[in-house]
Amino acid sequence: LLVSSMVGKDKIIFATKEDHETPSSAELVADDPDDPYEEQGLILPNGDINWNCPCLGGMASGPCGEQFKSAFSCFHYSSEEIKGSDCVDQFRAMQECMQKYPDLYPQEDENDEKSSKDLEAASMEASAAKEEEGSS
Repeated sequence: LLVSSMVGKDKIIFATKEDHETPSSAELVADDPDDPYEEQGLILPNGDINWNCPCLGGMASGPCGEQFKSAFSCFHYSSEEIKGSDCVDQFRAMQECMQKYPDLYPQEDENDEKSSKDLEAASMEASAAKEEEGSS
């Protein structure tokens, strides 16, 4: 007897002792090298971006998918010394789009933002302290 229920975004499944004692009937299917949907990773062998990679979390197909693709493509193919420094406009457009859909693209909440600012400030203070030590 399997019972499942949804709690928030998680799915809880209860299994009995008998469920665990029964051998699995799952069959493994050999990988088909000709399968166009085979998991290739983020970057395909030819160097292109695999927009179907689950690692992108659906970002390429959401309401801001085109902006995401533009920004990510720019970054991926960037040849600037500071990679992606030529992609500011694309990332800004992506960010502006995402702000229109806060339920789909949650922003950092104030606590996360505060802790990252505190960490950044502590890092800057540590750098300044090292510079002072080095100058004396």
